[in-house]
Amino acid sequence: MGDVTELLEAVRLGEPEANSRLFSLVYDELKVIASRAAHGRPGALNTTALVHECFVKLAGGPAAKNRGHFYAVAARAMRQILCDQARRVVAARRGGGAAVSDDVEAARDPAPQASELIDLDHLFTRLAGADARAAQVMECRVFGGFTVAETAEALDVSERTVHSDFDRARAWLAEQLQASHA
Repeated sequence: MGDVTELLEAVRLGEPEANSRLFSLVYDELKVIASRAAHGRPGALNTTALVHECFVKLAGGPAAKNRGHFYAVAARAMRQILCDQARRVVAARRGGGAAVSDDVEAARDPAPQASELIDLDHLFTRLAGADARAAQVMECRVFGGFTVAETAEALDVSERTVHSDFDRARAWLAEQLQASHA
């Protein structure tokens, strides 16, 4: 477990080959997270593409502090990548110029689900403004597919805090969804 943290420090120090060693070390776990994050999301990137996009995004951003933080940041990166992909799907659907030819094609159309993902992303952003840690918990649980224990480790909080934040975030999101449908 300490290997990831050590490699993150090596990346921060600019050691040659540290990024590639880190990628090799975390690749399988990132594939599991990517699989959970993309599961059932029409038009989403495949797992391998999502992992590679995620790592590119992580390599260009601020360094994670430790192993847990790295995976929390990876979950956020995957959320952003999936939402960007959903925006491209919706944009292509709006401006693609191709007419839907039949009901079978309409049933496969990922644009409605992509729009829902974009709406969920906006809610997550608003939740982060109201309760940042609860939003991080929800992000780890929903987009990262983390267990309570994994979320607690990633955010350096207790499992009890994760439960409390998750319940609070779920209630907030339910309230927002109910208000938007009223």
